[in-house]
Amino acid sequence: MAMRNFKGRVAVITGAGRGLGRAYALLLGSLGAKVVVNDPGGAVRGDGPDASIAQSVVDEILAAGGEAIANTDSVATPEGGRAIVQAALDTWGRIDVLIHNAGNVRYGKIRDIGYEDFRSVVDVHLMGAFHVVQAAFPPMQDAGYGRIVLTSSIGGIYGNKACVNYGMAKSGMIGLANVAALEGEDCNVKCNVIVPSAVTRMAEGIDTSQYPPMEPGLVAPAVAWLAHEDCSISGEMIAAIAGRVARMFIAETPGVYQPSWTLDEVAEAAPRFLDNAEILDFGLHGHVDHITYSFGMATRGQAPLMNNTVDN
Repeated sequence: MAMRNFKGRVAVITGAGRGLGRAYALLLGSLGAKVVVNDPGGAVRGDGPDASIAQSVVDEILAAGGEAIANTDSVATPEGGRAIVQAALDTWGRIDVLIHNAGNVRYGKIRDIGYEDFRSVVDVHLMGAFHVVQAAFPPMQDAGYGRIVLTSSIGGIYGNKACVNYGMAKSGMIGLANVAALEGEDCNVKCNVIVPSAVTRMAEGIDTSQYPPMEPGLVAPAVAWLAHEDCSISGEMIAAIAGRVARMFIAETPGVYQPSWTLDEVAEAAPRFLDNAEILDFGLHGHVDHITYSFGMATRGQAPLMNNTVDN
Protein backbone atom coordinates (compact mmCIF):
# COMPACT_ATOMS: atom_id res chain seq x y z
CA MET A 1 0.00 0.00 0.00
CA ALA A 2 1.38 3.39 -1.04
CA MET A 3 2.03 5.76 1.84
CA ARG A 4 0.09 9.01 1.77
CA ASN A 5 2.15 12.16 1.40
CA PHE A 6 1.89 15.88 0.71
CA LYS A 7 4.30 16.14 -2.21
CA GLY A 8 3.52 19.18 -4.31
CA ARG A 9 1.30 20.67 -1.59
CA VAL A 10 1.85 23.95 0.25
CA ALA A 11 0.73 24.17 3.86
CA VAL A 12 0.36 27.23 6.08
CA ILE A 13 0.39 26.41 9.80
CA THR A 14 -0.18 29.14 12.37
CA GLY A 15 1.26 28.84 15.83
CA ALA A 16 3.74 26.32 14.47
CA GLY A 17 6.76 27.27 16.55
CA ARG A 18 6.01 25.10 19.56
CA GLY A 19 3.78 22.32 20.85
CA LEU A 20 1.02 21.03 18.61
CA GLY A 21 1.76 23.37 15.71
CA ARG A 22 5.40 22.35 15.65
CA ALA A 23 4.38 18.67 15.56
CA TYR A 24 2.06 19.39 12.62
CA ALA A 25 4.74 21.30 10.73
CA LEU A 26 7.39 18.63 11.23
CA LEU A 27 5.03 15.83 10.17
CA LEU A 28 3.73 17.56 7.05
CA GLY A 29 7.24 18.68 6.18
CA SER A 30 8.51 15.11 6.51
CA LEU A 31 5.72 13.97 4.18
CA GLY A 32 6.72 16.35 1.41
CA ALA A 33 4.70 19.50 2.10
CA LYS A 34 6.23 22.92 1.63
CA VAL A 35 5.47 24.60 4.94
CA VAL A 36 4.96 28.18 6.05
CA VAL A 37 5.84 28.03 9.74
CA ASN A 38 3.97 30.96 11.25
CA ASP A 39 4.67 32.00 14.83
CA PRO A 40 5.47 35.41 16.35
CA GLY A 41 7.23 33.47 19.11
CA GLY A 42 5.47 35.08 22.05
CA ALA A 43 4.98 33.80 25.57
CA VAL A 44 1.84 31.86 26.53
CA ARG A 45 -0.01 35.14 27.10
CA GLY A 46 0.92 36.24 23.58
CA ASP A 47 3.45 38.94 24.44
CA GLY A 48 7.22 39.07 23.95
CA PRO A 49 7.73 38.09 20.28
CA ASP A 50 10.79 36.04 19.31
CA ALA A 51 11.45 35.43 15.61
CA SER A 52 13.87 32.58 16.36
CA ILE A 53 11.01 30.27 17.42
CA ALA A 54 9.52 29.88 13.94
CA GLN A 55 12.97 29.76 12.33
CA SER A 56 14.06 26.91 14.59
CA VAL A 57 11.23 24.73 13.22
CA VAL A 58 12.11 25.75 9.67
CA ASP A 59 15.70 24.71 10.36
CA GLU A 60 14.52 21.28 11.54
CA ILE A 61 12.46 20.78 8.38
CA LEU A 62 15.32 21.91 6.15
CA ALA A 63 17.79 19.67 7.96
CA ALA A 64 15.52 16.71 7.27
CA GLY A 65 15.48 17.52 3.55
CA GLY A 66 12.17 19.39 3.41
CA GLU A 67 11.14 22.89 2.35
CA ALA A 68 9.89 25.58 4.70
CA ILE A 69 9.95 29.29 5.41
CA ALA A 70 9.34 31.22 8.61
CA ASN A 71 6.68 33.88 9.07
CA THR A 72 6.19 35.98 12.21
CA ASP A 73 3.07 37.97 11.37
CA SER A 74 0.22 37.95 13.88
CA VAL A 75 -3.08 36.33 13.05
CA ALA A 76 -4.80 38.87 15.33
CA THR A 77 -5.17 41.47 12.56
CA PRO A 78 -6.61 41.25 9.05
CA GLU A 79 -3.30 42.53 7.69
CA GLY A 80 -1.41 39.81 9.54
CA GLY A 81 -3.73 37.10 8.27
CA ARG A 82 -3.29 38.26 4.69
CA ALA A 83 0.49 38.47 5.08
CA ILE A 84 0.71 34.91 6.39
CA VAL A 85 -1.16 33.49 3.41
CA GLN A 86 0.66 35.78 1.00
CA ALA A 87 3.97 34.35 2.20
CA ALA A 88 2.93 31.00 0.74
CA LEU A 89 1.69 32.55 -2.49
CA ASP A 90 4.81 34.67 -2.95
CA THR A 91 7.16 31.74 -2.28
CA TRP A 92 5.40 28.82 -3.97
CA GLY A 93 2.49 30.36 -5.88
CA ARG A 94 -0.23 28.40 -4.09
CA ILE A 95 -1.81 27.37 -0.81
CA ASP A 96 -3.33 23.91 -0.44
CA VAL A 97 -3.55 23.49 3.31
CA LEU A 98 -4.35 25.91 6.11
CA ILE A 99 -4.06 24.77 9.73
CA HIS A 100 -5.00 27.45 12.25
CA ASN A 101 -3.36 26.49 15.53
CA ALA A 102 -2.22 29.86 16.87
CA GLY A 103 -3.31 30.53 20.43
CA ASN A 104 -2.67 32.26 23.72
CA VAL A 105 -4.03 31.86 27.24
CA ARG A 106 -5.19 34.53 29.66
CA TYR A 107 -7.30 33.14 32.47
CA GLY A 108 -10.17 34.97 34.09
CA LYS A 109 -13.71 34.42 35.36
CA ILE A 110 -16.71 36.13 33.79
CA ARG A 111 -17.17 38.54 36.68
CA ASP A 112 -13.63 39.85 36.84
CA ILE A 113 -11.71 39.24 33.61
CA GLY A 114 -10.19 42.41 32.21
CA TYR A 115 -11.35 43.44 28.76
CA GLU A 116 -7.81 43.50 27.38
CA ASP A 117 -7.23 39.90 28.48
CA PHE A 118 -10.62 38.88 27.13
CA ARG A 119 -10.07 40.53 23.79
CA SER A 120 -6.49 39.30 23.36
CA VAL A 121 -7.54 35.65 23.41
CA VAL A 122 -10.59 36.19 21.19
CA ASP A 123 -8.47 38.14 18.69
CA VAL A 124 -5.89 35.35 18.32
CA HIS A 125 -8.07 32.24 18.45
CA LEU A 126 -11.34 33.36 16.87
CA MET A 127 -10.65 36.49 14.85
CA GLY A 128 -7.29 35.01 13.90
CA ALA A 129 -9.06 32.02 12.39
CA PHE A 130 -11.30 34.28 10.35
CA HIS A 131 -8.39 36.43 9.18
CA VAL A 132 -6.42 33.51 7.74
CA VAL A 133 -9.45 31.64 6.41
CA GLN A 134 -10.70 34.73 4.61
CA ALA A 135 -7.26 35.24 3.07
CA ALA A 136 -6.84 31.58 2.05
CA PHE A 137 -10.33 31.01 0.70
CA PRO A 138 -10.08 32.89 -2.63
CA PRO A 139 -6.90 31.19 -3.87
CA MET A 140 -8.23 27.81 -2.73
CA GLN A 141 -11.58 28.32 -4.44
CA ASP A 142 -9.92 29.58 -7.61
CA ALA A 143 -7.65 26.51 -7.66
CA GLY A 144 -10.54 24.13 -6.97
CA TYR A 145 -8.78 22.60 -4.01
CA GLY A 146 -8.15 23.30 -0.35
CA ARG A 147 -8.02 21.71 3.08
CA ILE A 148 -8.64 23.86 6.17
CA VAL A 149 -8.24 22.61 9.74
CA LEU A 150 -9.39 24.86 12.59
CA THR A 151 -8.55 24.22 16.22
CA SER A 152 -11.24 24.00 18.87
CA SER A 153 -10.92 22.56 22.36
CA ILE A 154 -12.88 20.54 24.88
CA GLY A 155 -13.00 23.89 26.68
CA GLY A 156 -14.92 25.26 23.70
CA ILE A 157 -17.19 22.24 23.34
CA TYR A 158 -17.92 21.54 27.01
CA GLY A 159 -16.70 24.71 28.70
CA ASN A 160 -14.31 25.17 31.61
CA LYS A 161 -14.08 27.54 34.53
CA ALA A 162 -12.02 30.72 34.54
CA CYS A 163 -11.41 30.85 30.78
CA VAL A 164 -14.50 32.43 29.27
CA ASN A 165 -12.47 34.10 26.52
CA TYR A 166 -10.93 30.80 25.47
CA GLY A 167 -14.21 28.89 25.64
CA MET A 168 -16.05 31.46 23.54
CA ALA A 169 -13.30 31.65 20.95
CA LYS A 170 -12.94 27.89 20.62
CA SER A 171 -16.68 27.30 20.29
CA GLY A 172 -16.65 29.88 17.50
CA MET A 173 -14.51 27.50 15.42
CA ILE A 174 -17.61 25.35 14.92
CA GLY A 175 -19.59 28.09 13.22
CA LEU A 176 -16.70 29.23 11.05
CA ALA A 177 -15.86 25.69 9.98
CA ASN A 178 -19.46 24.88 9.10
CA VAL A 179 -19.81 27.98 6.91
CA ALA A 180 -16.45 27.38 5.25
CA ALA A 181 -17.39 23.75 4.60
CA LEU A 182 -20.67 24.79 2.98
CA GLU A 183 -19.15 27.59 0.92
CA GLY A 184 -16.30 25.33 -0.17
CA GLU A 185 -18.51 22.42 -1.13
CA ASP A 186 -18.65 23.23 -4.85
CA CYS A 187 -14.91 23.77 -5.25
CA ASN A 188 -13.37 20.91 -3.26
CA VAL A 189 -12.40 23.12 -0.33
CA LYS A 190 -12.99 21.13 2.83
CA CYS A 191 -12.95 22.54 6.33
CA ASN A 192 -12.93 20.56 9.57
CA VAL A 193 -12.22 21.13 13.24
CA ILE A 194 -9.62 19.34 15.33
CA VAL A 195 -10.29 19.12 19.07
CA PRO A 196 -6.82 18.27 20.37
CA SER A 197 -5.53 17.52 23.83
CA ALA A 198 -1.81 17.34 24.50
CA VAL A 199 0.64 18.31 27.20
CA THR A 200 2.29 21.50 25.97
CA ARG A 201 3.45 24.73 27.60
CA MET A 202 -0.22 25.74 27.87
CA ALA A 203 -0.57 23.03 30.53
CA GLU A 204 1.85 24.84 32.82
CA GLY A 205 0.49 24.88 36.37
CA ILE A 206 -1.60 21.75 35.86
CA ASP A 207 -0.59 18.52 37.58
CA THR A 208 -0.08 16.14 34.64
CA SER A 209 1.83 13.50 36.59
CA GLN A 210 -0.99 10.97 36.33
CA TYR A 211 -1.78 11.64 32.67
CA PRO A 212 -1.18 8.91 30.06
CA PRO A 213 1.20 9.75 27.21
CA MET A 214 -0.15 12.95 25.62
CA GLU A 215 2.63 14.34 23.50
CA PRO A 216 1.69 16.53 20.50
CA GLY A 217 2.89 13.81 18.14
CA LEU A 218 -0.15 11.73 19.09
CA VAL A 219 -2.44 14.41 17.66
CA ALA A 220 -0.47 15.27 14.52
CA PRO A 221 -1.51 12.24 12.39
CA ALA A 222 -5.21 13.05 12.82
CA VAL A 223 -4.56 16.63 11.72
CA ALA A 224 -2.51 15.38 8.78
CA TRP A 225 -5.46 13.21 7.69
CA LEU A 226 -7.85 16.16 7.86
CA ALA A 227 -5.34 18.15 5.78
CA HIS A 228 -4.83 15.41 3.18
CA GLU A 229 -6.40 15.19 -0.26
CA ASP A 230 -7.86 11.77 0.61
CA CYS A 231 -9.94 13.25 3.42
CA SER A 232 -13.52 13.28 2.16
CA ILE A 233 -15.29 14.73 5.20
CA SER A 234 -16.11 18.39 5.70
CA GLY A 235 -17.80 20.30 8.49
CA GLU A 236 -16.84 17.69 11.08
CA MET A 237 -15.19 17.83 14.50
CA ILE A 238 -12.52 15.24 15.24
CA ALA A 239 -11.14 14.79 18.76
CA ALA A 240 -7.63 13.50 19.39
CA ILE A 241 -6.58 12.87 22.99
CA ALA A 242 -4.03 10.46 24.47
CA GLY A 243 -4.13 8.15 21.45
CA ARG A 244 -7.93 8.21 21.08
CA VAL A 245 -9.45 9.64 17.88
CA ALA A 246 -13.20 10.21 17.80
CA ARG A 247 -15.94 12.12 16.00
CA MET A 248 -17.69 14.85 17.98
CA PHE A 249 -20.94 16.39 16.84
CA ILE A 250 -23.89 18.58 17.74
CA ALA A 251 -27.13 16.65 18.07
CA GLU A 252 -30.82 17.07 18.88
CA THR A 253 -33.46 14.98 20.57
CA PRO A 254 -36.53 14.16 18.42
CA GLY A 255 -38.47 16.79 20.33
CA VAL A 256 -42.14 17.22 21.13
CA TYR A 257 -44.72 18.90 18.89
CA GLN A 258 -48.05 20.50 19.55
CA PRO A 259 -49.70 23.37 17.63
CA SER A 260 -49.59 25.82 20.55
CA TRP A 261 -47.89 26.08 23.91
CA THR A 262 -48.25 27.68 27.30
CA LEU A 263 -45.44 28.13 29.79
CA ASP A 264 -46.86 25.39 32.00
CA GLU A 265 -47.18 22.99 29.04
CA VAL A 266 -43.52 23.51 28.10
CA ALA A 267 -42.50 22.83 31.70
CA GLU A 268 -44.59 19.65 31.80
CA ALA A 269 -43.24 18.45 28.43
CA ALA A 270 -39.59 19.09 29.38
CA PRO A 271 -38.86 15.51 30.51
CA ARG A 272 -39.91 14.30 27.06
CA PHE A 273 -37.97 16.77 24.89
CA LEU A 274 -34.92 16.52 27.17
CA ASP A 275 -34.88 12.72 26.91
CA ASN A 276 -31.78 11.71 24.96
CA ALA A 277 -32.62 8.04 24.44
CA GLU A 278 -32.63 8.88 20.74
CA ILE A 279 -30.35 11.47 19.16
CA LEU A 280 -30.64 13.11 15.74
CA ASP A 281 -27.36 13.84 13.97
CA PHE A 282 -28.06 16.25 11.10
CA GLY A 283 -24.47 16.76 9.93
CA LEU A 284 -23.15 19.40 7.53
CA HIS A 285 -26.52 20.39 6.12
CA GLY A 286 -28.07 20.54 9.57
CA HIS A 287 -29.38 24.07 9.04
CA VAL A 288 -31.73 22.90 6.31
CA ASP A 289 -32.38 19.47 7.80
CA HIS A 290 -33.26 20.92 11.22
CA ILE A 291 -35.86 23.17 9.62
CA THR A 292 -37.19 20.41 7.36
CA TYR A 293 -37.51 18.01 10.27
CA SER A 294 -39.25 20.60 12.44
CA PHE A 295 -41.62 21.62 9.65
CA GLY A 296 -42.41 17.95 9.09
CA MET A 297 -43.52 17.63 12.70
CA ALA A 298 -45.72 20.69 12.33
CA THR A 299 -47.26 19.27 9.17
CA ARG A 300 -47.83 15.73 10.43
CA GLY A 301 -48.09 16.40 14.15
CA GLN A 302 -45.34 13.87 14.88
CA ALA A 303 -41.66 13.29 14.32
CA PRO A 304 -40.81 12.20 10.75
CA LEU A 305 -38.76 9.07 10.28
CA MET A 306 -35.02 9.67 10.26
CA ASN A 307 -32.20 7.46 9.02
CA ASN A 308 -29.41 9.29 10.82
CA THR A 309 -30.30 8.76 14.42
CA VAL A 310 -27.78 7.77 17.05
CA ASP A 311 -28.93 5.67 19.96
CA ASN A 312 -27.51 7.00 23.19
